[in-house]
Amino acid sequence: MKNEQLIRRFRIERKKFDRSGIYAYTQRTLAYNSNKIEGSTLNEEQTASLFDTGMLPVSDDYYRAKDVEETNGHFLMFNKMIDTLDEPLSEKLIKEFHYELKSGVFEDRANGYAIGDYKKRPNMVGMYETALPREVPEKMRELLAWYHEIPIKTLAVMAEFHARYEALHPFQDGNGRTGRLILFRECLKADLTPVVIEDKYRTKYIEGLKEYRETGKTEILQNLFTEEQEKYAEKVEYFLGEELN
Repeated sequence: MKNEQLIRRFRIERKKFDRSGIYAYTQRTLAYNSNKIEGSTLNEEQTASLFDTGMLPVSDDYYRAKDVEETNGHFLMFNKMIDTLDEPLSEKLIKEFHYELKSGVFEDRANGYAIGDYKKRPNMVGMYETALPREVPEKMRELLAWYHEIPIKTLAVMAEFHARYEALHPFQDGNGRTGRLILFRECLKADLTPVVIEDKYRTKYIEGLKEYRETGKTEILQNLFTEEQEKYAEKVEYFLGEELN
């Protein structure tokens, strides 16, 4: 399995509190881009500083407390993902990811959002309706059953799962970030190059999700995922090339 070495490096570098390798790079890059796609005010330097030191750099830049809380939550969610790679993807695990992401977010708790559990109120994505709260448990079971019945997980399968998950929108908030972490995780487990969706491709990413909602196709997402795989593969080669060759 080509990803075994990558997973091993994640675990070693995390244990050693290494902030100079592939683990730290992935933590910072995934957290920055996934949060930025959702409107975070933090820039790359601020995200890196939070991960490396737990503090923001001295700056006159504006930022929201919620963005800091969600960035720290994203770091915790990624660690939870590393710790549970041997487990099959399940409703319980997805809820645990959501809890790590959102448990420290004051605004969400003040608004009465369910943390680590499915949504209690209907919500929309732009002009699109999503699954009603009462529908979510059954639809999530159906999605996971479909996914686990497929013996070989290709990039096309990953794209469809991601699109279906985002269309379902099981949580009150944090659906995109949990969904993109699941995408990264399942690529790791399927021995596919992981996908980190960059904020600069947000428009294309949204178009891909829209394409699925309107046509059931995932061509845009698959093309985007392939592009992003190539970029992440270059970083893996940079950090682990000596070990892999």
